[in-house]
Amino acid sequence: MELIGIWVAAMLTLCIYSFLYRDNPFYRFAEHLFVGISVGYGIVLTYHQGFKPFAWNPLQEAVTEQEWIGLVRLIPIGIGVLFFARLVPSQGWLIRYPIAILIGVGSGLAIPNVMRADIFEQVHGTLAPFAQIHAGELSRFQIFGVVLMLIGVISTLTYFFFSVEHRGVVGGVSKIGIVFLMIGFGSAFGNTVMGRVSLLIQRVDFLLHDWLHLI
Repeated sequence: MELIGIWVAAMLTLCIYSFLYRDNPFYRFAEHLFVGISVGYGIVLTYHQGFKPFAWNPLQEAVTEQEWIGLVRLIPIGIGVLFFARLVPSQGWLIRYPIAILIGVGSGLAIPNVMRADIFEQVHGTLAPFAQIHAGELSRFQIFGVVLMLIGVISTLTYFFFSVEHRGVVGGVSKIGIVFLMIGFGSAFGNTVMGRVSLLIQRVDFLLHDWLHLI
């Protein structure tokens, strides 16, 4: 059984990488197979980890044990069912209500987390090292890094400050911000490429070692 799994994985890997030559039926087969398995797995996972424990079981217990307060769960279940109103053209407008609730609740949960992670924590991370400098806990090289970070933050924010025309000092500082942005984008792109290369190395190692036993 393990040998069959290795051969199936190897064939699907070759089908996927056949796209490097051009689009072909082998690649489309592997692509459609992946999408189909993902959708099927998602449906089963949603049923066992969502619908059954949070909807079906509580309602069943409420009916069998006559705890009618449990029927309150019919309200969120009904709201969720409204997502399928899109399948009926004449009643498609009903989907606006669950979408509005979903966006409202999602925004209410996400905005504080985003504010804390992307603003407050970033401000704290920028200013906290200066307390260490004041306490004499950092070396000269570390102090240089802290100052360079502060220059990068100020110049980058200046580049996105559009209330003042970018001329003179503001223009010069914004150009420095562009340099920091390009460095950041370049490092992010390089990290992405290296991540993809590591996946390629893993697949090649699988083909040469586990499948062909060449290494």
